[in-house]
Formats: sequence, C-alpha cells, structure tokens
Amino acid sequence: MTDAKTDETPSPATGVLLIHGLGGTQYDLGALLKALQRAGTHVQAPTLPGHGTRPEDLLHVSAEDWLTAVHHKYQEMLQTHETVHIVGMCMGSLLAVELAKRVRHQRGKLAVLAAPIYIDGWSTPWYRGVRHALSRLDYFCRRIKIMEEEPFGIKNNLLRAIVKKKLDAGESFHYGWVPLAAVRQVDRLRAWVTRNLDHIQCPTLVVHAREDELTSLKSAQFLMSQLTHAPKQLEVLENSYHMICVDNDRNQVVKSVLDHLGLASARPSASPPEKN
Repeated sequence: MTDAKTDETPSPATGVLLIHGLGGTQYDLGALLKALQRAGTHVQAPTLPGHGTRPEDLLHVSAEDWLTAVHHKYQEMLQTHETVHIVGMCMGSLLAVELAKRVRHQRGKLAVLAAPIYIDGWSTPWYRGVRHALSRLDYFCRRIKIMEEEPFGIKNNLLRAIVKKKLDAGESFHYGWVPLAAVRQVDRLRAWVTRNLDHIQCPTLVVHAREDELTSLKSAQFLMSQLTHAPKQLEVLENSYHMICVDNDRNQVVKSVLDHLGLASARPSASPPEKN
C-alpha cells in the first residue's frame, strides 16, 4: 500500500482517514480532500492494495487485504492524533463502516458516502443476478472484466465527458475495468458490513444521491435503520449520480462532511451551480 502525501504540516490534534473506492484513487474524492486539509486536519488518503497501477493487480487482492491496510493506517494515526475521523467513498465507505465497527471507533466521527450495501441502482447491468453464480467459479472470476461504462457515476455532462476521455486514454486515476474477482471481494465486504452495525456508537453521517445509478437509497436507509446505537444523520443529494464527491452536488458533500466533523468554519465558499 502506498500513501498519498496529502499534507506537509500535519496537525497534532485531528487526523482524517479518507478511503477511496474500487478501482479508484484519492482523485475519486474530488475537492473533499483539499477542503479537509484547508480545515487544518492531517489527511491520510492511502492507495488501497491493487490500486493505482493496473487492473490485473486486483486479481490476487482480498477484502481482508483492504481492511488490513486501512486498519494499519488507522492505528498509526491514533499514535499521533487525539482525534481521527473516518471517511469513505463507495467501497471505501464499506471499509470505513467495517473498520469503525471492528475497532469500536470512538475517538472521532464516521462519514459514509454512497455506500453500496445493495447493488440495485437504475443502471445496474441485466447480468447482476448471474454475476453471483459466475463469481463462485475461479475460472470466470479471473477472466471476466467489469467495464466502467456510461454514465461513469456522473450526472454532469461536462465532467462525464472529461472522465470518459481520461479513461479512454488509460490514465491511472481510475481503472477502466476491474476483474470479476475484485467485485467478488466487494460482495464479501458488503455481507460483512450488514452484520452487527449496532456495534458502531460514534456520530455517523450517511450521504447518498437519490439518483445513484449503482446503489439505490435503500442502502442508506438500511444503514440508518441498523445504526441503532450511533447518533446519525442522513443527507440525500438531489443532483448527482454515484460519484458524489466530483458530481454536481460536490460542494454540498464538502459542506455536509465538514459540518459533521465540526469543521464548518473552515469550509470554502460555495461555487456557482453547475450546468448538467
């Protein structure tokens, strides 16, 4: 695992562990990373095992590898910070939840962005049911590629075109495909997350887009119903798809996370509305 060098002058008081999604890197987190830095926190945004290189490197990575990586970084941050907040996006939000649950996180808060508890969004491929059967067979897991396709989780037309161009060029900020084997590991992680959510007691923010094409609001509603021992808040976005940290509502995501973490006074001023 390689770490993004996100802050040259870390605060001794507050750290934020920021976790990206499947096939992505810290760039999936958009303006949120820089906003947290401007707010005076020390941000760690580690690149998860199998990421930031080539999709084939995900073939031999397990959900345990990802969880171990974020757990090690979390423990490291506890040694140097009085407060450590955990923030995750997509698969990173599943890791954030599972980490907070297993360590009984209480030295900071939790923010869960676009958590795919259910893969049931409006653009989910027709073969999603067959995927579970194929994922049990190693032959198919290693050979089937799950391609990044329109709309790439982005409602904003201009941003979507930019992302498409970068993916076509093979830039490493986000993989253009992931092996079915990696999706199988995400499925295992999703199953873990659904259990024992009452173990989480730290204040938790759940942010989800109403039009998320990958995972419907059912995922956010499930979390809210199962986080029975945590102070919790749900923020529903009305003008984004799945990649909420870069899409039309990205400023609202930044504001909501900073407010939740008690950093509202440091947030940047809002920018003009985006054209879809």
